[in-house]
Amino acid sequence: MKTSGNKTVVIDLFNDNRPEVDNDCAVVAIDVIRATTTAVTGVALGRQCFPVSSITEAMSLAKRLVNPLLVGELGGNMPYGFDMQNSPALLETRTDIDRPMILLSTSGTRLMTEFRHKDALYVACLRNFKALAAHLLAHHPKIALLGAATRGEFREEDQLCCAWIAEEVIGQGYQPENEMTAQIVRRWSGACIDAICQGNSAAYLQRSGQVGDLDFILAHVNDLNFVYQYSNGRIIERALETDDAKLA
Repeated sequence: MKTSGNKTVVIDLFNDNRPEVDNDCAVVAIDVIRATTTAVTGVALGRQCFPVSSITEAMSLAKRLVNPLLVGELGGNMPYGFDMQNSPALLETRTDIDRPMILLSTSGTRLMTEFRHKDALYVACLRNFKALAAHLLAHHPKIALLGAATRGEFREEDQLCCAWIAEEVIGQGYQPENEMTAQIVRRWSGACIDAICQGNSAAYLQRSGQVGDLDFILAHVNDLNFVYQYSNGRIIERALETDDAKLA
């Protein structure tokens, strides 16, 4: 994934073949159902969030934190010893905000941790896509929007989120890096949020009795005017600067 000297945006899928990203390119990690929505929701509530790539990393980190909340799933199942599923809806109901969250998921947190050494790594979901687009416009001429593969698929909800962010910056003069990016933007331009209910991720939540998370995601679109960035092992919340907010 090579970018030119112009302002560009590319959409790609993160799977076993890690996309190549230029050093000066801002990376946006997207896993709407559910890791990035859970991460953003937790931080928005005032909770610290530490994404990890494995159970081993989660348990090692848990020993160094005070009374951590272990949140996550692998293959859809909550790992042994964890406190709760990777669920933004359930997370919002908890009152133990002082407990730092260690977050593990099959795909989303692996994407986050794979690029953790980047100077500009952001976490996005439908809750903050417009705010992040405004920030990217103000600060980053090269943008890579990466959806986390689920069972090798580029799921509908992640394509939609990537497309909506890309459409915002393309409308301000950025060029799509390749035809796939342009096609995804065209596919989802003007789409209704309910379109994600037809995908395999939504079907899984319905089959497994976790439809509350789907309802939560559908009900929380563009409701956060903040940017969520990976920094020193955790996700931090950043308020939009004045110039950013003018673009939102």
